[in-house]
Amino acid sequence: MQILGGAFVSLACLSVAVPAVVVHAEGGRLPVIATGWWLVLFAAFFVAFSVAMWCLDLAPRPVVLSAVAAQSVLAPALVLTAPSGGWTPILLVFTVAVSAYSLSMRAVVALICVNTVVVGAATAMVAERAFEVVMVAGLYLMLQSASVFGVIAHLRDVESHKRIAEANVRLRAASVLLAESSRTEERLRISRELHDLVGHQLTVLALELEIASHQATGEAAEPVRRAREVTRGLLADVRSAVGELRHEGPRLRETLEDLVADLPEPAVHLRVDEAIEVDAAAATTLVRCVQEIVTNTIRHAEAENLWIEVDAAGDRVVFASRDDGRGARDFKAGNGLRGMAERLESHGGNVAFSGEDGFRVRAEVPVR
Repeated sequence: MQILGGAFVSLACLSVAVPAVVVHAEGGRLPVIATGWWLVLFAAFFVAFSVAMWCLDLAPRPVVLSAVAAQSVLAPALVLTAPSGGWTPILLVFTVAVSAYSLSMRAVVALICVNTVVVGAATAMVAERAFEVVMVAGLYLMLQSASVFGVIAHLRDVESHKRIAEANVRLRAASVLLAESSRTEERLRISRELHDLVGHQLTVLALELEIASHQATGEAAEPVRRAREVTRGLLADVRSAVGELRHEGPRLRETLEDLVADLPEPAVHLRVDEAIEVDAAAATTLVRCVQEIVTNTIRHAEAENLWIEVDAAGDRVVFASRDDGRGARDFKAGNGLRGMAERLESHGGNVAFSGEDGFRVRAEVPVR
């Protein structure tokens, strides 16, 4: 929808030049300068306007600011050189609306004031009464102000959605870690119950059958011997089950899938090697890494897709992520990324970041 809306704005901007072309084709003259030169200025304005609007998150900031400055100069020039051009002053509204995404509020207010004066001056060239000048200038003042308030509301809405998404990821991370902790505690409880109750009872039974096997004679000796062997087998099975319950690692793949499931944006593509076995500490570290990468992508990357891969490499787990966002060639790690690096290093791991071709992270952490 946002792309469609931007396309309609671009078409509306282009339509402003139609009256000048039509009047020129009919042999008339709309701008006070040569129509050809006016159209050249308009083409330059449209290029600057398109760069400022469509390349806001793609082009380097100096390029965007240069485009904003160019359109802020060219729009008044177009209005003043075509005072009878009908809706030509709407270019000033477009200029202010796009500038609000890049400039400070003080600069936007100053631009609105300058544009309002330009509209008043252009109207005074063709109007017969001062009342008309004031009305037109006031109308475009309100249109510019409304467009800026609309941009502010949109930016606040985007920021609100980002904060909600980040909070949702943090909440999910806490939930999956709590759930895994609960499963671990339940496994330990069951293992203790098996060891303390069933194991002890089977040990006593095995001892009683051992005694009975020495006292039984004749036909009674064989059933006692078989019962003793079965009891020993059951006791061995219980001890094996207790050991597996105590040493069973967290379900890393299911835990990470629960963390990134159904995120609206970005779309997370997760792949976890099924051969990975990690302890609780490594699992917690990896969950926190995924949490930080996802929230960082939501907050800064402007990405549509995020790919996360977790693979086994001997006694280490390799974690790699990349997105299709704008990247950051000269990025500086914030508190979240520094905290992730410190967490990995505390477990004997390491991490590397790259801001080229999207944002990339590669980390290793030892397991067991």
